[in-house]
Amino acid sequence: MREQHIERDKQKNTVLWYANPAAKWEEALPIGNGRIGGMVFGGIGCEHMQVNEDTVWYGGPMDRNNPSAREKLPLIQNLIMDGKIWQAERLCKQALSGTPYGMRMYQTLGDLFIDYGFDKEYTVGDVTEYERGLNVEDAVAYTHFRLKDTVYERVIFMSAPDDVCVMHLTARGKEKLYLEILQSRHHIYEYSKKASPDSIILGGNLGKDGLDYAMMCKAVTPDGTIEVIGESLVIENATEVFLYWSAATTYRVAGSLEQELCKKLEQAAKQPYQMVWDRHQIEYHSYFDQIALMIEDKTNHTQENVTLLQTDARLKRVAQGNVDIGLEQLYFNFGRYLLISCSRPGTLPATLQGLWNKDMEAPWDSKFTININTEMNYWPAEACGLGDCHMPLFDLLKKMLPNGKRTAQVMYGCRGFVAHHNTDIWGDTAPQDLWIPGSFWVMGGAWLCTHIWMHYEYTNDIEFLRELFPIMREAAQFFLDFCIEYTIGDTKYLCTCPSVSPENTFILPTGEQGANSIGVTMDNQILRDLFTQCNEAAKILGVSDELDNQINEACKRLIPTRIGKDGRILEWCEEYEEKEPGHRHISHLYGLHPSNQITKDETPELAQAARLTLERRLEGGGGHTGWSRAWIMNHYAKLWDGEKAHEHLMKLFANSTLPNLFDNHPPFQIDGNFGSIAAMVEMLVQSNANRIVLLPALPKVWSSGKIMGVCVRGNIRMNIIWEHGVLKEAQIWCGQDAIKRVVYGQKNVEMTLKKGEWTKIVFE
Repeated sequence: MREQHIERDKQKNTVLWYANPAAKWEEALPIGNGRIGGMVFGGIGCEHMQVNEDTVWYGGPMDRNNPSAREKLPLIQNLIMDGKIWQAERLCKQALSGTPYGMRMYQTLGDLFIDYGFDKEYTVGDVTEYERGLNVEDAVAYTHFRLKDTVYERVIFMSAPDDVCVMHLTARGKEKLYLEILQSRHHIYEYSKKASPDSIILGGNLGKDGLDYAMMCKAVTPDGTIEVIGESLVIENATEVFLYWSAATTYRVAGSLEQELCKKLEQAAKQPYQMVWDRHQIEYHSYFDQIALMIEDKTNHTQENVTLLQTDARLKRVAQGNVDIGLEQLYFNFGRYLLISCSRPGTLPATLQGLWNKDMEAPWDSKFTININTEMNYWPAEACGLGDCHMPLFDLLKKMLPNGKRTAQVMYGCRGFVAHHNTDIWGDTAPQDLWIPGSFWVMGGAWLCTHIWMHYEYTNDIEFLRELFPIMREAAQFFLDFCIEYTIGDTKYLCTCPSVSPENTFILPTGEQGANSIGVTMDNQILRDLFTQCNEAAKILGVSDELDNQINEACKRLIPTRIGKDGRILEWCEEYEEKEPGHRHISHLYGLHPSNQITKDETPELAQAARLTLERRLEGGGGHTGWSRAWIMNHYAKLWDGEKAHEHLMKLFANSTLPNLFDNHPPFQIDGNFGSIAAMVEMLVQSNANRIVLLPALPKVWSSGKIMGVCVRGNIRMNIIWEHGVLKEAQIWCGQDAIKRVVYGQKNVEMTLKKGEWTKIVFE
């Protein structure tokens, strides 16, 4: 790996590296091509790679819609309006829960072990020059060490063009390689056999009505011998070995899994290694090179070169209060690497753990949790030029549509499409779990639909909008039927009921606690976005009909975002006391982020109320989970407070980041990684339909730097350079002729942009 310029790339903040093998999964390093993934431990005597395939979910599709829901819904609504929350919620658990109450779960595929067969008498002192790492610029994991008088190296990457994992193992010195490769799965598997003289394959079934799966490993060596013995692949007397591994299920493969994998591995293995590497590099860099963030680090100029410290040591320094700008850039690059590696066109979307899950029964089943977590996974996609990585989410929405229409009809007697706070590989839309503060929330599909508009706003792709617009309309149509009238003061509003503010609990004046209410603030904000976006899309597509008119009128009848007596944004339709003042969810600030309903310059009164809301949440202990801290970063960025946003990035590193830079809920959840890098972009540039704001939340420690190729709404890319906290130069490119207003501090300029031309921004 020395030829891969690791030392240079450490200086560029694109390498995570460590001086010891991973002792546990949370220290291993992730690799992936969107479909298959692995966690590389970097062992000495035995390399361990825990592996995943994105369609390894237990069980098949189910119809879980509760037939009692439609009959009992009016009674539940009446109980809530009468203030009988306990009775209503008891009935919710009985009548609105899914049957069965749980969806399918994402599971580990298994493990790959490469035993080097070293003499058991060697000691730790015999091992020198140990280093393992992950180069996120080239998407490759590596391990290097010397044992006595032989240097061993491993290079491992997941190729998307060849759709295989490639492992290059070498020994330079007195000893040659003896390797025993074993594939194992935590679950009972049905067969393991020799697929060819140099290959082993293992497979089985994923439960009742479930998919078939298989995983296969093939070895190639120019100078050693290969033999299949039982379930092991044995290589002897080699100085160089190439291992090729892949996996598949019948989710995508209609024919023989064995034939499919044999063909795939054979095609990769017959190519020169350099050609496979080059294809991997070209394809990966087409994503990674879309954007670049470089911040001059002036905080460590009198200290040791921290870029050459181990990554876990750098994290410890930050936990002690030291600023490490290079680590922040590495974290940004790592976050983009993760999104590229776990969500590609044609794959499933990123789960709660992205692509990487070690468990048969993972926390929260490692599903798609759509009351913020899945959405947060895609917050950085468009701005970072990774709109293609957003596509799996829209494919999942298409799969959810027929299920959601059935749920709407069977459970609620409504037209349109609905989904609750979780979904799975099969696009399940019925409620998940029996959990009062979260399960009976009907906004999951609506929130996902706002991502359709997000992608359109960034790309201006009319054909994409035309294809997905019907899903937006179906989601809006559900709420035209589902919402009830509720009077506040002298005004009748359209409100959701039952309605929860995920995943918080209120206290009534009587002391009774509850979570289900009427027309909570987050519901109204999501619906305001959905209805408005449907109307805008209809204009663009030339659609004008009665449904469009109904959506437009319904939007006018939603409860506005309101400020309570204490100056905070109201979370519920009434001014209830919160059971957990420091709750991890800050659902009533959806309007601030990810939405643009509350902005610092256009709605200053609401922005100030949002700031007070944040302060009270934090005073109560908020931000104690990684993803929640990431959301707080985005909120402060939207409030143009760079110092607070950066303060919470430091706290994220100190309290919610694992040694391998994975986000820690705890346990590991990948949404915090993605939410945090989205916030880093928001600190440097923000946009909505009305304007682009440059350096709105620039912290003092980022005094000089540049962000190149960043995307903003309107099919626009920008290069922004600043020095000593002041904008030095900005350039703008647009995919079509347009007029855009650009704001920097108290200055603003309206620019006429020509299609395909870079233009320098000049403030008078």
